[in-house]
Amino acid sequence: LYVVPLNAMLQALATEDTRSRVIATNNIINSLFMVLGSGVCALLLAMHFTIPAVFRVIALANALAAIYICGLLPHHIIRMIMTRVLNFVYGVKVNGLEHWKNLQGNAVLIANHTSFLDAVLLWVYIPGNLYFAIDTHVSEKWWVRPFLHLVKYFPIDPTSPMAVKSIIEEVKAGKRVVIFPEGRITTTGGLMKIYPGPAMIADKSNAQLLPICLEGSQYSLFSRFGTQLKTRPQSKISISIQAPKTLKLEDNLRGKERRLAASRALYDMMVNMKYEAGEVNQTLFDSLLDAVELVGRKSRIITDVNRKWLHFGQFLTAIFVLGKQISKHQKSGEMAGFLLPNMSASIVAFFGMRAFNITPCMLNFSTGIKNMLACCKAAKISTVITSRIFLKQGGLLEIAEALKRAGLTLIYLEDLKEEITWSDKLVGWIASHFPRCYYKMVRGNVTPTDPAVVLFTSGSEGTPKGVVLSHRNIQANRLQLKSVLDFGLKDRVFNAMPIFHSFGLTVGTLLPILCGVPVFFYPSPLHYRIVPELIYDSNATIIFGTDTFFNGYAKMAHPYDFYAVRLAVVGAEKLKEETIRKYYDQFGLRILEGYGATETAPVMAVNTPMYFKQGSVGRLLPGIEYKLEQVPGVEEGGKLLVKGDNIMAGYLRESNPGVLEPPQDGWYDTGDIVRVDEDGFVFILGRAKRFAKIAGEMISLTAVETQINALWPGKMHAVVNIPDDKKGEQLVLFTTQQDAQRGVLLADFKEKGLSELAVPKTVRVLDELPLMGTGKVDYVKLKEMAKM
Repeated sequence: LYVVPLNAMLQALATEDTRSRVIATNNIINSLFMVLGSGVCALLLAMHFTIPAVFRVIALANALAAIYICGLLPHHIIRMIMTRVLNFVYGVKVNGLEHWKNLQGNAVLIANHTSFLDAVLLWVYIPGNLYFAIDTHVSEKWWVRPFLHLVKYFPIDPTSPMAVKSIIEEVKAGKRVVIFPEGRITTTGGLMKIYPGPAMIADKSNAQLLPICLEGSQYSLFSRFGTQLKTRPQSKISISIQAPKTLKLEDNLRGKERRLAASRALYDMMVNMKYEAGEVNQTLFDSLLDAVELVGRKSRIITDVNRKWLHFGQFLTAIFVLGKQISKHQKSGEMAGFLLPNMSASIVAFFGMRAFNITPCMLNFSTGIKNMLACCKAAKISTVITSRIFLKQGGLLEIAEALKRAGLTLIYLEDLKEEITWSDKLVGWIASHFPRCYYKMVRGNVTPTDPAVVLFTSGSEGTPKGVVLSHRNIQANRLQLKSVLDFGLKDRVFNAMPIFHSFGLTVGTLLPILCGVPVFFYPSPLHYRIVPELIYDSNATIIFGTDTFFNGYAKMAHPYDFYAVRLAVVGAEKLKEETIRKYYDQFGLRILEGYGATETAPVMAVNTPMYFKQGSVGRLLPGIEYKLEQVPGVEEGGKLLVKGDNIMAGYLRESNPGVLEPPQDGWYDTGDIVRVDEDGFVFILGRAKRFAKIAGEMISLTAVETQINALWPGKMHAVVNIPDDKKGEQLVLFTTQQDAQRGVLLADFKEKGLSELAVPKTVRVLDELPLMGTGKVDYVKLKEMAKM
């Protein structure tokens, strides 16, 4: 009905033949009435709410196109009507419109492609004349044609090189062209493959690139993402227009190399665009409520070995009920110890504390009582949330008694459960239906820069340090990961990494839950026979771990146990070649190695399906600045320092309890010697600090030497670390104590409450230790001797 031969009719009107003019006039009138009638019918269909939303919006577009063709409404009125409709259905928010208004000169608008609504959204909310580059195959579809009557577009064939050349000419002529570099609508929710064509257009036309991030439309009825969301009629949509950028390519690049460089530069630009469009300035609990609104109260979110799934509605109810009980023992704004394993009740307790603005301090129950008491002193902890069943089954009753003797108060989940009344449950259930209102009432004066959690690690002096991570730190790292990994609602995560570990907390727990992705929690990654079976049984698609753990799983797993896994991410220690080959040959699975530290919340770099290079730890995440400091004696690479929103708020030390020590000028010194290649991949060459990573745990060599000196005073002792096939690294002790034996060390460390991982695996007795010219121990020579 829209393709009316008006030109032929107008030519007939121009003739002198009266009969031809009358027929032509009648044809024009009839055609206009047919178009108008079609528009009215489509408008009535659009208003009929029993019809699925997708057909209502298509009908509305037909109606507006018909009215527009008939000339009844001008262009800006059509746009105004569409704005009102989209605002009503999707609550569209536009950020950064000033970047578009201030844009001067040639420009290419690049946007991520999340749904069939994308072109309509940009046409409606960005003022001015836009030209859309649309695939000819898409433009011929019947349900696309109504929209094309409202916009100006170029039908292009992406397989033809001439298509890129034609757009370059249009950009040079001053037209603002919109391009979707992915070339297709995402099916994962994340960025898809980026084609070099749009980058070459900007390169050849000397145009600016204006990044536009569309978020939310991938969850609408017009997306291809997640069939389980097709029953949801609406979702919030945001359009983030960012500052214009230019591609910086080296002049000597030609041909294929230049196209690849342009594609990589455009990908980095779009990844940064996605990260910068994310909301880092909100609390973790606000993000939890966003996830509930996205997937709905009835969606399953967490479970554990009990196999009882908690839906989001039940999860919120439990959070508010338990959080209220915890708040009776701990004031808002204070810190409390958190001594619990990976189980659903622990996650409820964590978010319950956060709902009432109590900061969880995640105590590592494998570190020994001495270090645990040092952690409590550093963070000025007086109360510890724990469980009697956990302490008994974990063999931690002695540690619990030691904490009590030190003056700490232990609050047991079992006791809190007994204190809950039916009125508490009723209030929690009501609050779960109005969570934002209730959260505002109970959260107190909390801001995104306040501490969200305290994790503990070893310091160079051998005593533990508290690492304070703010809401903003964790949100930044979560969004950084989400911008490079396709983390969709169709996924299911299996997390056996302990939540007192930054990797297990941020990556294995907060990242999926705050995205609305279900998580299966298991209390120990050391159960090598059980974990693969549970991964298979839970149909997990994403798993996390360390090289040591993955090696253990491979020895016990059936070749089909990882059949559903599509992302296997390893961190905390070096990924060995043996593990890579084993998983590829036995399970057909490529492991993605990452790199991070507790102080960076924790991920700094990670290999992805899009950009992967074996032997590296991946490329640095968006939003992270870095610099390499030269180290004397090191010819290749340098010591890595990083800066970004994910860098910790600061340290808490035992020597200065409760006083936050922020990183100098925002830079965190990783202490690692690294090399960054021309493609941005990071290769770890060694460690500048005297630490060892054993089974994923950082062990301070200085602390080990201090303890040995206390056991055997008056003698010389030196500890070095060398590679170990099973646990990543092992410790070797060189001592002048002639009767030194490992059994004596083991008994002494156990008596002092120190971790068994810190006990040297090998003891070598020497008459004297090699010294350098300055009188210091020659650790380099000792390390060579240890490898012999």
